[in-house]
Amino acid sequence: MVMAQTATITHPTVRTRTPAKHRQRQIVFRILSYVLLIAFALAILLPFFWMLSTAFKEERGLFVLPPQWIPNPFTFANFERVLTPTPQANIPMAFVNSMFVALTSTIGEVFMGTLAGFAFARMRFPGRGKFFGLLLATMMIPGVVTLVPSFILFKELGWLRTLAPLIVPVMFGTAFAVFLSRQYFATLPQELEEAGKIDGANMFQIYLLIMLPLAKPIIATLFVLGFIARWNDYLGPLIYLSGGKPETFTIPLALASLQGAYTLEWTTLMAGSTVALLPIVILFFIFQRYFVESIALTGIKG
Repeated sequence: MVMAQTATITHPTVRTRTPAKHRQRQIVFRILSYVLLIAFALAILLPFFWMLSTAFKEERGLFVLPPQWIPNPFTFANFERVLTPTPQANIPMAFVNSMFVALTSTIGEVFMGTLAGFAFARMRFPGRGKFFGLLLATMMIPGVVTLVPSFILFKELGWLRTLAPLIVPVMFGTAFAVFLSRQYFATLPQELEEAGKIDGANMFQIYLLIMLPLAKPIIATLFVLGFIARWNDYLGPLIYLSGGKPETFTIPLALASLQGAYTLEWTTLMAGSTVALLPIVILFFIFQRYFVESIALTGIKG
């Protein structure tokens, strides 16, 4: 009887103290998490802020001590020099070339990748699993292994010093785009496909009119990743465009030529890098919501 009364008296005290301590620990843990995240974010953003600051500085203010984070004086002369074509580097034309290569190749990659991914996810045909496994196996092959055969092929086709080698191979889809699309389309309800068949739609119509409008997250993800990969590609243009006219260069190759044109003036180079970074930043902020959503969906279900 005494034990029962003791338990009755002490039990409410334990119940009231434990949640309070738990909430305090949660608050402390959350504060520490935010502090660490902010510290990591600042560490990541610091080089970008220095690049932006340097782009608006004069050359003499670059290596002064203590460092000047806010340019003094503030000048746009570096951007004027970057946007002025020279015999060694034509940044405005390179910007147009990179935009053309990134958009055309990425749009083709997204369309063909989602089309093949839909076929692997929703259609039944002999050897489907083996073909898909073979496709995934190609992702294990390093890109440098195919550089020499690709160079010989494009040389025989007469595509060297043109933008075709940077566009055509990617336009017909990549293994990564097919894999990611297949994972996404496999999560969509079977009833959507059956409803389309009842209405008399064929498989391509089901893909184009029913499945593709629901695949905005995966389309945005493939578009962002593909655009960034084509936009930042340096090795491909270096191999296929070297020796050609500066008017055919892309942004990475033009920035490399810019170093020789201005004997490595860091302020001018940082201005060119800032111009090259703008499309990627804008694109990511536009498609950020779809990007995060698609990664979550393709990661949960397979």
